[in-house]
Amino acid sequence: MYLRNTRKLKQEVSIYEPIGYDKEGNEISLLDVLTCDNEIVDMVEMKLQEEKVRDKIGVLTRRERQVIEMRYGLFNGLKETQREIARKLGISRSYVSRIEKRALKKLIREISLEI
Repeated sequence: MYLRNTRKLKQEVSIYEPIGYDKEGNEISLLDVLTCDNEIVDMVEMKLQEEKVRDKIGVLTRRERQVIEMRYGLFNGLKETQREIARKLGISRSYVSRIEKRALKKLIREISLEI
């Protein structure tokens, strides 16, 4: 492939540099193969937001932190519904909702103070 041939010649590769052609004869860039621009930007923004939340999660109580971690999958990537969380914690779904709402308000307030 083109990248293997030029790897010995230079260290940096542009994501816009053509790496081949499709069946119709159009050039294909590395960016076309990886993903579209918006998806990359969205993924980076999401990671940055997750880091901000992880940094500020210390302002929450143990129960609030537990609900937020389970609800949004902060540490294990597994997002759970309010019903699933309620069943695991032995509380009602509406109480999970109130805890989540209170925790999100605290996090938003802490993150907005940073800006």
